[in-house]
Amino acid sequence: MVVGRPLTEHDLVERARGGDATAYAALVRDHEEIAFRIAYVICGNAADAEEAAQEAFVKAHRALGRFRSGEPLRPWLLAIVANEARNRRRAAGRREGLALRAAHELPSGGAAPSPEGRVLAAEQRAELLAALERLNESDRLVLSCRYLLELGEEETAEVLSVRRGTVKSRTARALARLRAELGEEAA
Repeated sequence: MVVGRPLTEHDLVERARGGDATAYAALVRDHEEIAFRIAYVICGNAADAEEAAQEAFVKAHRALGRFRSGEPLRPWLLAIVANEARNRRRAAGRREGLALRAAHELPSGGAAPSPEGRVLAAEQRAELLAALERLNESDRLVLSCRYLLELGEEETAEVLSVRRGTVKSRTARALARLRAELGEEAA
């Protein structure tokens, strides 16, 4: 190892495969936020999402030997997280509302929003999330992955266990249904 050179993801995976718990802990730290967010979108609540993400990391650790060296870890790991979250949701037999924490964004230029602007933005965000919750699970998941979690088409396909073309078509149809829920004309 070259002193001072940060380890790449590939290096960490190879070390974790060799039993290096510190390397695997670094991989978990690098991916725990997005893993939780994926699980949260699917489970609908923080407690189940956290348990699903933790269990997924345990399962991923056990399956590291089957991970294809040279491939990106994130899509493989997020597929495991999504499967665990779906299993947890099915096992629980409940369907809870989707409650996403929307990041507070400043308007362009970095100026603080006016109190009226904050209220309007909060109302619009609540209306959008309510409309999203009224969609079927397939539509909600594809839109959440693509737009709320900002995953690319390929990563979304991995997470949802579908083909990339399916992600494209589902996204287009789901956006049309979301527009209808919001009462907007299809653009």
